[in-house]
Amino acid sequence: MFKLAQYNTNAKTEILAGITTFLTMVYIVVVNPVILSDAGVPFDQVFMATIISAVIGTLWMALAANYPIAIAPGMGMNAYFAYSVVGSHGNIDYATAFAAVFVAGIIFVILSLTPFREKLIEAIPNSLKHGITAGIGLFIAFIGLRTTGIIVANDANLVGLGDLQSPKVVLALVGLAITIIFYAMNLSGALFFGMIATGLIAFFTGQLSFDQGIIAAPYLPEGLLISNPFEAFGDVIQHSLYAVVFSFLLVTIFDTTGTMIGVAQQAGLMKNNHMPRARQALLADSFGTSIGAMFGTSPTTAYIESSAGVAAGGRTGLTGVTVAVLFITAAFFGPLVSAVSGISAITAPALIIVGSLMMGAIAKVDWNEFDEAFPAFLVVLSMPLTSSIATGIALGFISYPLMKIVKGKAKQVHPLVYVFAVLFLYQLIFLPH
Repeated sequence: MFKLAQYNTNAKTEILAGITTFLTMVYIVVVNPVILSDAGVPFDQVFMATIISAVIGTLWMALAANYPIAIAPGMGMNAYFAYSVVGSHGNIDYATAFAAVFVAGIIFVILSLTPFREKLIEAIPNSLKHGITAGIGLFIAFIGLRTTGIIVANDANLVGLGDLQSPKVVLALVGLAITIIFYAMNLSGALFFGMIATGLIAFFTGQLSFDQGIIAAPYLPEGLLISNPFEAFGDVIQHSLYAVVFSFLLVTIFDTTGTMIGVAQQAGLMKNNHMPRARQALLADSFGTSIGAMFGTSPTTAYIESSAGVAAGGRTGLTGVTVAVLFITAAFFGPLVSAVSGISAITAPALIIVGSLMMGAIAKVDWNEFDEAFPAFLVVLSMPLTSSIATGIALGFISYPLMKIVKGKAKQVHPLVYVFAVLFLYQLIFLPH
């Protein structure tokens, strides 16, 4: 089924690769509920929805596309959901916001079945793609610093350094230092083991307790949040969430496509610069996003941490099946994850480090060309300062064609970018953001 011999691998290697990938990305079952709970979504709901979407997306990737690439809710989009969408855009609640995620997933399914996806990816300038990735990284790193009190509100200049003698701040800084050391040592699962080490320190210093136990049967306190697809589309239309849907769709498409190509190249699975079974692979992410929204989580994406499993020898979908089985096992540790997630200092180092890794995309921007550099700079600067990923994307899409027109390079801009610029300009001026 997985054609192990054809890919010069064996079951033992694939299973070990799956364990490696799981350990590098399992932090998401802790971090995702922490972020989405800030939007009012019940912790247990997000915890189970995270696992369900990861299992479905990863199994589809493994069984339909036969790739060693894992799927789970993406960092950045969860922050956008919690801090930019819920409560804004007409004060919508999280159930309505999940409708936007669901619609974005359905559109992604449709695009994955048509050539339009390739055209959309080709239309977006590389400088904006890299700027969006870096901006999201800076934004989620800022969230990690803020939730632990390392950075606090300041009347003089909006932000300032927190109390470095606070137990929570000390724990966060120690945890960050430990995790950085693990990462620098190229330890597989550095983020996960960093959380374990920080959790142990929190436990022995009295900051962490397990009053609800460690193991419990998994459950969804609110059941299905989206049971009628037509109502979901109706909510998007009623609340004019078009820009929200577009932002979810845009970032997910770029993130997923880039990650899949990168991991496939690392595994030597590309053929003549083409990714075989690309359509099936993209459907894994789009189905994961749609189904995840029905249960209560933000959009899914292909995880770059899959490269750790590839480095361990993973070449086929058996690696992904292993990851999915381990996620199912994790579903029975809800009380443990709930207790750990209640201590922001345990999860913040993962946010900060993932943010720093995403910032690496900024090096790919051509800083010698001002008409390319400034729109990317605007994206990176505005996302954390406005606490809105969508606003950063909008400013980038508006400024890019304007810069090109001024430089006499209007013809170099794809017509779709002009369309996006007009739509985003309308959104910023006339719609809530």
